[in-house]
Amino acid sequence: MTPIEFTDANFQQEVLQSDLPVLIDFWAVWCGPCRMIAPIVEELAGEYAGKAKIGKLDVDNNPNVAMEYGIRSIPTLLVFDKGKVVDRIVGAVPKQKILDALTPVMAG
Repeated sequence: MTPIEFTDANFQQEVLQSDLPVLIDFWAVWCGPCRMIAPIVEELAGEYAGKAKIGKLDVDNNPNVAMEYGIRSIPTLLVFDKGKVVDRIVGAVPKQKILDALTPVMAG
């Protein structure tokens, strides 16, 4: 399953007003480590369809959201629950680290 493409335009509706927990991968085309975690994000999108929204936000094309959340290095993953950031992961990390951040909000 393909991750959702979050943008400056759909962020309010898709993320802040979401009933489901949301995981956003802030990335850019030129970012090597971003390409390393892309397959993990795609796997999670499939595994958690209907339980969480999993997607990506291209920081070059959507600078407003990236700036608002202080994204200084990529990849950065943010976990949102009820419109608020509940966890932040910076860098290319193993899938388990991402699951450790996402699982508590899905259980709650």
